[in-house]
Amino acid sequence: MLSGIPVELSAMLAAREKRARQQDAWLKQYQCPLLSFTLNIPGPVKTSPALRRAFETGLSALQEHLTGMHLSPIAQMQVHAATGDEALVAIKGDAASLKELCIRIEETHLLGRLFDFDVLTADGIKLSRPLPRRCLLCTEQAQVCARSRHHSIEELTNEIERLLSVYFK
Repeated sequence: MLSGIPVELSAMLAAREKRARQQDAWLKQYQCPLLSFTLNIPGPVKTSPALRRAFETGLSALQEHLTGMHLSPIAQMQVHAATGDEALVAIKGDAASLKELCIRIEETHLLGRLFDFDVLTADGIKLSRPLPRRCLLCTEQAQVCARSRHHSIEELTNEIERLLSVYFK
């Protein structure tokens, strides 16, 4: 499932810089909160057909929730590259409410652990979660496990494959 084109760290860093430049341009152009959506995928393979389906599932969940809040994007774009699938959405609304919505999706959707929704205020400030995310495999904070490399890439990708298999069965 996670077979795909491996990418180098330099390509990931370049993609992150390009995403940041796009966010800066949109903040100037639209002067409203931005929502950036990617997937949390460890290891060198960042996209595959199954991961694209997970990404599209996350976008659908986001759209459903935005509709429920009577919010419509004023601009949106998607990037599909070997470095991963990305979406950027400009939304007129309260950034803190958007962040709460995104946390709710990340914490309640069956694939939510794979979703990474970042919300930036109209001033470009990235809003943080009140509580850190937990690891995909254990009860520790995800950042702590990632920094210490507590789990192997193989263990993490096996769990991601399991989640995808269960969800798309």
